[in-house]
Amino acid sequence: MIKRFIRRVFGLSATAPLLVPRERHGLRREALSHGALKVCDVLRDAGHAAYVVGGAVRDLLLEIVPKDYDIATDARPEQVKPLFRRALIIGRRFRLVHVMLGQETVEVSTFRAADANTAERSEHGRVLRDNVFGTQEEDARRRDFTINALYFDPATEQIIDNHGGLADLKRRVLRMIGDPATRFREDPVRMLRAVRLAAKLGLSIEAGTRAPMRKLAPLIEHVPPARVFDEMLKLLMSGHASACVRQLREEGLSKGVLPLLDVILEQPLGERFVTLALAQTDERVRTERPVSPAFLFAALLWHEVLAASKARQAKGERPLPALEAAMDRVLDTQCEKLALTRKLTATMREVWAMQPRFEHRGGQRPYRLLEAPRFRMGYDFLEIRAASGEVNPELEAWWRAFQHADAETRKAMLLPDSGPRKKRRRRRKRNEVAEPGPEQA
Repeated sequence: MIKRFIRRVFGLSATAPLLVPRERHGLRREALSHGALKVCDVLRDAGHAAYVVGGAVRDLLLEIVPKDYDIATDARPEQVKPLFRRALIIGRRFRLVHVMLGQETVEVSTFRAADANTAERSEHGRVLRDNVFGTQEEDARRRDFTINALYFDPATEQIIDNHGGLADLKRRVLRMIGDPATRFREDPVRMLRAVRLAAKLGLSIEAGTRAPMRKLAPLIEHVPPARVFDEMLKLLMSGHASACVRQLREEGLSKGVLPLLDVILEQPLGERFVTLALAQTDERVRTERPVSPAFLFAALLWHEVLAASKARQAKGERPLPALEAAMDRVLDTQCEKLALTRKLTATMREVWAMQPRFEHRGGQRPYRLLEAPRFRMGYDFLEIRAASGEVNPELEAWWRAFQHADAETRKAMLLPDSGPRKKRRRRRKRNEVAEPGPEQA
């Protein structure tokens, strides 16, 4: 009776978990990483249950190489740690064990129960601390989406499917386990995760899962900025940033994460610029080239900085002080939502502040700009501005040629220096005595 009541509260099927043999899913233990296999085998040899769970199983079934592996076990953290030479217990909300094997780190978590009575919650319903250990079935119930609640047993090569995740994966559907509104209140970051997974894996968000998102989007404001930043970084670095941003807007989530994004995308030049920046980032991720988070956030917020700077100039403020003040305002607004580090914002400022300097192509200024530590990043930014129609393409073409030219060609390319010059103070000689002023006479 109690089990039936729990299933009814969480909207779960009354059927028992499916034990799916390898012949039906095709996943072999050889597909796992060395570290994941080693951790599972050691736990098994010590008399514990051990399953590969979550995103790794999902990705392997979709023939995607997992970035990392999570292991679920009935062993407590203090039982897991002594079994491995290099292991560390981490976490406050969830106590986990990180096992280091060579260059690989495998995360091991103990089965947990979804106990609504003992979980510590915020006034908005977000779970702050929940370390109630439980069974494998209870652990599956408290996971977010059905496709993330698949448990692979390397010993038997069976998949344990408690919530129809295999069927949802086959239908390319993302579905929440339990009541979506309740689960989103427990952790609003799940809304961002839903968008990221749907865009990355080409899934459609099930109607019931999608329904409460727009209404509950403001709850993201109550999540610690560091967690929001981490999820946004995963979203933007997924290789599907363009699709993620589009879906963020469709689900009404962009205002709760990047409040200025909707404003940016309403401007024709801004939308073109952001679209090109995201497409470039996706291409770099897919070709395994380095991507700078600072560059990406600088691109997302550039047109708001530009608009604020122009508004100040219209009131009579000089260009450079206006740009500095605009950068301050935009970053102050964003740092309330996202835990942008000082290192990140410093790089963003350098990229933004470099843009007016590209306008000066005479005298020694181009040479000094070439020597700037962030020149390449600043030039890439200029390249996107030119491609979006924000600046004259001739300016970008000049800098593209200038940076690769030899010394003589560079000298011939220089234009008359029409920029403002710094006033040079005349140095007073040591034996020169200043004439007394009226008050000294």
